[in-house]
Amino acid sequence: MPVPVMSRTRVALLWATLGFYVAIVAAVLSTSWLVRLDWQVMLFRPYKQWPEMHAFLDYFVVLGQRGPTAALVAAWLGWRSWRQRTLRPLLVMACSLLLLNVTVGAAKLGMGREGPHYANVMGSNEMFLTGDIFPSGHTANAVVTWGILAYLATTPRARRLLSVIAAVCALGVGATTVYLGTHWVSDVLLGWAAGLLILLALPWCEPLINRVDAMLLAVRDRVFGTLGRHGDAVPLLDPAPQPVAAALVGPGEESLPHGEPVPGVAARPGAGPHPAKLRLRAPNRARAGGRPDHPPARPVGSR
Repeated sequence: MPVPVMSRTRVALLWATLGFYVAIVAAVLSTSWLVRLDWQVMLFRPYKQWPEMHAFLDYFVVLGQRGPTAALVAAWLGWRSWRQRTLRPLLVMACSLLLLNVTVGAAKLGMGREGPHYANVMGSNEMFLTGDIFPSGHTANAVVTWGILAYLATTPRARRLLSVIAAVCALGVGATTVYLGTHWVSDVLLGWAAGLLILLALPWCEPLINRVDAMLLAVRDRVFGTLGRHGDAVPLLDPAPQPVAAALVGPGEESLPHGEPVPGVAARPGAGPHPAKLRLRAPNRARAGGRPDHPPARPVGSR
């Protein structure tokens, strides 16, 4: 499939997601109905309502942890890079994770929200304290890590399938963090928006990714000696052998078709291939009384 570009639809989705991101932050800062919903869900304690799901969801939430998921997806994309002879899959993943760490990390540290287990005042938004959970890092990481697979899909069918898988993982991880009581509902909503913003903005990074890809491949070729002195590509296998150089011949010679080897004749040093034919000295077939350059006449009459 072609590389995704910043189409009008993608730009519209980007601005809509950015507006949703700002609205969530404003709703939490103003201690609106969203903060009341956060407290209601936290006091409901879903992990106590459905304790039989706790063991499974403890493992399922790992799908949003950055270390295990990054290692798993990087192994798959590394194999694809080797098969496709390009570093683009790995570079796209590295670029997305860099954007994720910078944007989500800055928001976490800047807003300093405390989690449900460390809440101080009933009904407060718990902002600008010592926490680092707003937005949810697990949720944003699940959106980006699994969404990269759909972004890099090579067929429309694979893109649709991987988009469904990425959506299930992102929604499931976000809901699991609320179930376990490690995040507020608003944390998860902002995590979904933060991850989606990165996926939508990736086409703006494609020109830089292509330049880095070309530069790294050129460095690899120079290291392994596959480029010539002037930068021209040199094949790893030797080209087809050149024709044997023409030998010096004299009168009474016969010629061989161009390109056929001349047995018993060594090539003159420095001589290039004959432009038309290679020639080989022939025996003198002249007989007594005949011209050396013509065969003798055939006798006519009865014996």
